[in-house]
Amino acid sequence: MKRPKLKKASKRVSCAKRYKIQKKVREHNRKLRKEAKKKGVSRRVKKDPGVPSSAPFKEEVLREAEQRRLQIEEEKEKKKQAIKEERAQKRKKEKEAASKEAEPNAKKARQDKDSKQSAKRIALDKSSKPFLCSELNKVIDASDVIVEVLDARDPLGYRCPQLEQAVLQREGNKKLLLVLNKIDLVPKENVERWQRCLQQEFPVVLFKAATLIREKTVQEKKSRIVPSNEILDKSRGAVCSGSSCLSELLATYVANAQSEDSLKVGIVGFPNVGKSSLINSMKGFQACNAGVKRGITKSMQDVHILKNVKLLDSPGIVAAPSNPVVSMALRSLQVEEGQESMLEAVRTLLKQCDKTQIMLQYNVPDFRNSLEFLTLFAKKRGYLQKGGVPNTELAATTFLADWTGAKLSYHCKVPEKYNPPSYLSKDNITEMQNGWDLKKLATGNVETLKGVKFPNPASSISFISKGPTAGLLSVSEIPEEKPGISPTQPEAEKKSEEPECTVEESEKVEKTVEAQSTSVIRKKNRPSAVPVCPS
Repeated sequence: MKRPKLKKASKRVSCAKRYKIQKKVREHNRKLRKEAKKKGVSRRVKKDPGVPSSAPFKEEVLREAEQRRLQIEEEKEKKKQAIKEERAQKRKKEKEAASKEAEPNAKKARQDKDSKQSAKRIALDKSSKPFLCSELNKVIDASDVIVEVLDARDPLGYRCPQLEQAVLQREGNKKLLLVLNKIDLVPKENVERWQRCLQQEFPVVLFKAATLIREKTVQEKKSRIVPSNEILDKSRGAVCSGSSCLSELLATYVANAQSEDSLKVGIVGFPNVGKSSLINSMKGFQACNAGVKRGITKSMQDVHILKNVKLLDSPGIVAAPSNPVVSMALRSLQVEEGQESMLEAVRTLLKQCDKTQIMLQYNVPDFRNSLEFLTLFAKKRGYLQKGGVPNTELAATTFLADWTGAKLSYHCKVPEKYNPPSYLSKDNITEMQNGWDLKKLATGNVETLKGVKFPNPASSISFISKGPTAGLLSVSEIPEEKPGISPTQPEAEKKSEEPECTVEESEKVEKTVEAQSTSVIRKKNRPSAVPVCPS
């Protein structure tokens, strides 16, 4: 009977129906038993009575029965062993077939492993100093014009005398051109003074590279969809100034030279001066990898910007260990490779700046040493580890990235009495300035100065320059670094340095201060002892 509210019918039946079924089952079973009795079939297996004791030859019969039983068991055992052997042979054949199939895969795996190891070795070799020096020499030998990119914040500090001497001594009448990059991070008066100072030796091009440049495929996808109300991106990172001036200058030089071969222009300089960004700005899209990290470019790379002009990107100049600590902190690759600690680099940079300007720039209170500054800076930016401990290493990396990247505004004063270096004679200066359209260069620099927004001199940090930085160009000049000795820091500077608190000492001081404060609070909260009157 199917109930209306339930989906399935109930299995319950009436008692009369149930009893009727049970009765029929009993009758059926009784009928089956009667038929089996008539046929003589019984369910019980009759027990073997065995050999009666009165039978003759009872022992022989029992012995034969036992032998027969043993034979049957042996045959069973032989069958089992044969089945086992068959299975073992089958497994062996399957394994052999699988190993034959896996042999080429194993060879491929071994080859992939070897190739990965060789790639790692090549990557390690590419970051080595001899490889970087050889690539830089390749660029100098292959190029007709050498463009030395200088950071406008410290132009004198980013000059390499060894590079300039190598260009002057090489055959082929090579020209040297100076490019002042990152002019938007320096006050306008300071840029003009440095331009006048450096023009006494080589032609100077003012430049501001664009940092927000996308790849060609991204630009093509974006150009397909052109909205009616399109707004041009005129942010500081997207705008480039000075590219037209430099391209026109190179084009006129090629026209005056009247050579059928294309002009090869080598872009050289210390790490993070903006060599790859300059090439990307000239090309119009990202042709070379560029970033805040030092030493991204490892090898020579050529990029065509005009029909007859080719730019050659080069790795950064390897700074010599004999340089001052400040120049090594800003221009060497030792900090990125982990050979020098971040805290030491921050300490040396803070000693060259005015403390009040640093406090205003980073909006931090007064500090006694570099470690305290990094703790305050980490708390200000929210760089906290587990338990609210300030992450000083991350703060140090961001601080160094601000100084080397195109973010922080600082400037160096132009020396009042500046004399050209000893390796530059008047004949060399006149030879380097021949062939360039200097009037067009002057007008182009004036236009770039008009199109750049310069920072306020009060907001820019004044920095003390340590002069030109020595570089390594040949493998023989690279010194062998001994373990436990840091060649970058001269003994004279080590003696002049003031002792600063280490991380462990600062933690101990903080713990003692906390313990003293907690003890004072406990003494205040402790109830005063009231004298009890004798009863």
